[in-house]
Amino acid sequence: MPLSSAAIASNISINLPSLPIPKIVKCRSFPINNNGNIGHQRAAAFMVSRNLSFATKSLSGDRNASVDVDVPFPSDYPELLDQARKATDLALKDNRQLMEIEFPTAGLQSVPGDGEGGIEMTGSMQLIREFCDGFINPEKATRTRIFFPEANEVTFARESTFGGTSFKLDYLTKPSFFEDFGFFEKVKMADRVKLEDELFLVAYPYFNVNEMLVVEELYKEAVENTARKLIIFNGELDRIRSGYYPSFFYPKLAKLSTTLFPKMETVYYIHNFKGRNGGTLFRCYPGPWRVLRKVGNKYICLHQQEKMPSLKEVALDILTPA
Repeated sequence: MPLSSAAIASNISINLPSLPIPKIVKCRSFPINNNGNIGHQRAAAFMVSRNLSFATKSLSGDRNASVDVDVPFPSDYPELLDQARKATDLALKDNRQLMEIEFPTAGLQSVPGDGEGGIEMTGSMQLIREFCDGFINPEKATRTRIFFPEANEVTFARESTFGGTSFKLDYLTKPSFFEDFGFFEKVKMADRVKLEDELFLVAYPYFNVNEMLVVEELYKEAVENTARKLIIFNGELDRIRSGYYPSFFYPKLAKLSTTLFPKMETVYYIHNFKGRNGGTLFRCYPGPWRVLRKVGNKYICLHQQEKMPSLKEVALDILTPA
């Protein structure tokens, strides 16, 4: 579904208001009817549910502020993509060069693992296409390079979701003869990038551990100290942040938490926690990080802070009662 276009960069400067962010605040609630879900198969039509209904009021109370930092939790995926595009545009205007967008694709209240891996990737591919269609001007499409995890995924994208587009489709790794044993052929990023490239978008680089290492190489060789920008889209970077990959076995991957991630701005983020003390960690740039919980038919804000909390902090210190 084509969406309204917006430039990927702008010379317009926005003066953001100074935001005193207390550690714990009371927040307004959002009425909610039911879950938003996506239903699709690998090569089938992509369906988006639009049954959610939200209402919210501003936390800041500053009606003269140039940027609304109190963004409500999205009611459906079209609204989510609109929020993500606006957040990314603001980050670009603030000269952010490395950005992360992360949200569940099996439903707005789903968690990683709720959907089958291949289906989740296909969902991300469709959402990336819709994000790009509404974010990148047509004349910028040929200067936008979208990296998929490996070469076979590029072929699938060209034959399905990205068929007929002007975006440059590329890959991070190339399967080798020993693919069944987890070996992939290394792709030198300097050879993949073209001089006219302005924006890189990396699609779900989590299928194997080498993909994020290639993303780091892409940033160092083609983005850092240039005017180019890089967006990591649904990379499941929390696996690395949380120590899911033991540093003893994956030292290079674990090192990203102290080398690459500090340079990155998470511009849009949703992570759900299930169970008796469930909730949602939500952020839309340039707003604060907020922890939300559904109580009855409403979402309430339990906590907000300026810096990203760890998932362990959210689960044990914020969502779990003392």
